[in-house]
Amino acid sequence: MLTEVIMRTFRLYGAFLDAAEVMTKPVGLTAAWWQVLGAVLKEPLPVAGIAREMSLARQSVQRIADLLVEKGLAEYLPNPAHRRAKLFRPTKAGYEAVESLRAAQHAFTNKVSAQVDLDELKTTLKVMRQLVEAVDENPPRV
Repeated sequence: MLTEVIMRTFRLYGAFLDAAEVMTKPVGLTAAWWQVLGAVLKEPLPVAGIAREMSLARQSVQRIADLLVEKGLAEYLPNPAHRRAKLFRPTKAGYEAVESLRAAQHAFTNKVSAQVDLDELKTTLKVMRQLVEAVDENPPRV
């Protein structure tokens, strides 16, 4: 049963990425850029923290972060907790780019969620959180 959940999750993730690419293109972002910026909207994080939170490779996040800084959508700040691991956060332009996605994102999520019962969505979120915790506690052994 879990294998079927995993396969459907891969399919859903692909569909969400496709939708994100459509939504981000008009504002000059990509789904990956949106994902990295979205991780630091509330508070700055080091690149390694973003990678952990998003379950992405640190090197991939670093490349995207550097590109976002180069484009003026984000900046690095000194990290009082760690001299070498700078904090990463959006600039005003980065916040504005993400904010400009809000209407398209809400239209998409409202249209999709209207087709699924709210209680089922809540249950799905609860189960997803449990699965993330279980996977984190039981990494695969090679």
